[in-house]
Amino acid sequence: MILALALTAAFLFGSGAYLLLKRDLIRVVAGVMLISQSALVTIIGSSLSRGDAPIAVQPGQTVSDPLPQALALTALVIGLATVALLLALVHRVIVVLHTAERDELAAGEAAHEAALEEQRQADLDEAR
Repeated sequence: MILALALTAAFLFGSGAYLLLKRDLIRVVAGVMLISQSALVTIIGSSLSRGDAPIAVQPGQTVSDPLPQALALTALVIGLATVALLLALVHRVIVVLHTAERDELAAGEAAHEAALEEQRQADLDEAR
Protein backbone atom coordinates (compact mmCIF):
# COMPACT_ATOMS: atom_id res chain seq x y z
CA MET A 1 0.00 0.00 0.00
CA ILE A 2 2.83 2.40 0.80
CA LEU A 3 4.49 1.60 -2.54
CA ALA A 4 1.23 2.40 -4.36
CA LEU A 5 1.00 5.77 -2.61
CA ALA A 6 4.66 6.50 -3.34
CA LEU A 7 4.14 5.72 -7.02
CA THR A 8 0.99 7.85 -7.07
CA ALA A 9 2.83 10.78 -5.48
CA ALA A 10 5.71 10.37 -7.95
CA PHE A 11 3.30 10.26 -10.90
CA LEU A 12 1.44 13.36 -9.67
CA PHE A 13 4.68 15.25 -9.09
CA GLY A 14 6.09 14.25 -12.48
CA SER A 15 2.89 15.23 -14.27
CA GLY A 16 2.82 18.54 -12.42
CA ALA A 17 6.44 19.29 -13.29
CA TYR A 18 5.72 18.47 -16.94
CA LEU A 19 2.75 20.84 -16.95
CA LEU A 20 4.82 23.61 -15.35
CA LEU A 21 7.06 23.56 -18.42
CA LYS A 22 4.17 24.15 -20.84
CA ARG A 23 3.53 27.52 -22.47
CA ASP A 24 -0.13 27.89 -21.54
CA LEU A 25 -0.79 29.56 -18.18
CA ILE A 26 -3.80 27.34 -17.43
CA ARG A 27 -1.57 24.27 -17.72
CA VAL A 28 0.95 25.91 -15.40
CA VAL A 29 -1.80 26.35 -12.79
CA ALA A 30 -2.81 22.70 -13.27
CA GLY A 31 0.83 21.72 -12.71
CA VAL A 32 0.95 23.65 -9.45
CA MET A 33 -2.26 21.92 -8.40
CA LEU A 34 -0.87 18.46 -9.18
CA ILE A 35 2.34 19.14 -7.26
CA SER A 36 0.27 20.32 -4.30
CA GLN A 37 -1.78 17.14 -4.42
CA SER A 38 1.37 15.02 -4.60
CA ALA A 39 2.52 16.63 -1.35
CA LEU A 40 -0.83 15.72 0.17
CA VAL A 41 -0.54 12.09 -0.97
CA THR A 42 2.98 11.96 0.46
CA ILE A 43 1.81 13.21 3.86
CA ILE A 44 -1.06 10.75 3.93
CA GLY A 45 1.22 7.92 2.82
CA SER A 46 3.67 8.66 5.61
CA SER A 47 0.95 8.26 8.22
CA LEU A 48 -0.41 4.86 7.26
CA SER A 49 -0.80 3.13 10.59
CA ARG A 50 -3.80 1.36 12.00
CA GLY A 51 -5.06 2.38 15.39
CA ASP A 52 -7.93 3.82 17.33
CA ALA A 53 -8.70 7.47 17.86
CA PRO A 54 -6.53 9.01 20.58
CA ILE A 55 -9.49 10.04 22.74
CA ALA A 56 -9.81 7.44 25.48
CA VAL A 57 -6.74 5.24 25.22
CA GLN A 58 -6.49 2.01 27.15
CA PRO A 59 -3.03 0.71 28.14
CA GLY A 60 -1.52 -1.41 25.37
CA GLN A 61 -3.92 -0.10 22.74
CA THR A 62 -2.51 1.16 19.40
CA VAL A 63 -3.29 4.75 18.61
CA SER A 64 -3.21 6.50 15.26
CA ASP A 65 -1.28 9.75 15.02
CA PRO A 66 -3.55 12.77 14.34
CA LEU A 67 -0.68 15.08 13.33
CA PRO A 68 -0.34 13.88 9.69
CA GLN A 69 -4.09 14.28 9.25
CA ALA A 70 -3.84 17.88 10.48
CA LEU A 71 -0.88 18.51 8.19
CA ALA A 72 -2.77 17.03 5.23
CA LEU A 73 -5.77 19.25 5.93
CA THR A 74 -3.51 22.30 6.19
CA ALA A 75 -1.74 21.38 2.94
CA LEU A 76 -5.10 20.95 1.22
CA VAL A 77 -6.34 24.38 2.32
CA ILE A 78 -3.09 26.12 1.36
CA GLY A 79 -3.01 24.35 -2.01
CA LEU A 80 -6.59 25.31 -2.83
CA ALA A 81 -6.00 28.93 -1.81
CA THR A 82 -2.87 29.06 -3.99
CA VAL A 83 -4.74 27.63 -6.98
CA ALA A 84 -7.59 30.09 -6.48
CA LEU A 85 -5.14 33.01 -6.44
CA LEU A 86 -3.33 31.73 -9.53
CA LEU A 87 -6.59 31.24 -11.40
CA ALA A 88 -7.67 34.79 -10.54
CA LEU A 89 -4.33 36.16 -11.80
CA VAL A 90 -4.49 34.11 -15.00
CA HIS A 91 -8.07 35.25 -15.59
CA ARG A 92 -7.01 38.88 -15.21
CA VAL A 93 -4.08 38.38 -17.61
CA ILE A 94 -6.38 36.80 -20.19
CA VAL A 95 -8.96 39.58 -19.87
CA VAL A 96 -6.42 42.39 -20.15
CA LEU A 97 -3.94 40.95 -22.65
CA HIS A 98 -6.22 38.55 -24.56
CA THR A 99 -3.77 35.65 -24.39
CA ALA A 100 -2.63 32.90 -22.03
CA GLU A 101 0.53 31.90 -23.92
CA ARG A 102 3.78 32.77 -22.18
CA ASP A 103 5.61 33.47 -25.46
CA GLU A 104 2.99 35.98 -26.58
CA LEU A 105 3.05 37.61 -23.14
CA ALA A 106 6.85 37.95 -23.30
CA ALA A 107 6.67 39.44 -26.81
CA GLY A 108 4.00 41.89 -25.71
CA GLU A 109 6.08 42.88 -22.69
CA ALA A 110 9.14 43.47 -24.87
CA ALA A 111 7.11 45.63 -27.26
CA HIS A 112 5.69 47.59 -24.32
CA GLU A 113 9.19 48.15 -22.89
CA ALA A 114 10.42 49.36 -26.29
CA ALA A 115 7.52 51.82 -26.53
CA LEU A 116 8.27 53.09 -23.03
CA GLU A 117 11.94 53.56 -23.89
CA GLU A 118 10.98 55.57 -27.01
CA GLN A 119 8.67 57.70 -24.87
CA ARG A 120 11.47 58.31 -22.34
CA GLN A 121 13.84 59.32 -25.13
CA ALA A 122 11.22 61.67 -26.59
CA ASP A 123 10.68 63.23 -23.16
CA LEU A 124 14.44 63.70 -22.67
CA ASP A 125 14.80 65.27 -26.12
CA GLU A 126 11.87 67.59 -25.40
CA ALA A 127 13.32 68.62 -22.04
CA ARG A 128 16.63 69.69 -23.69
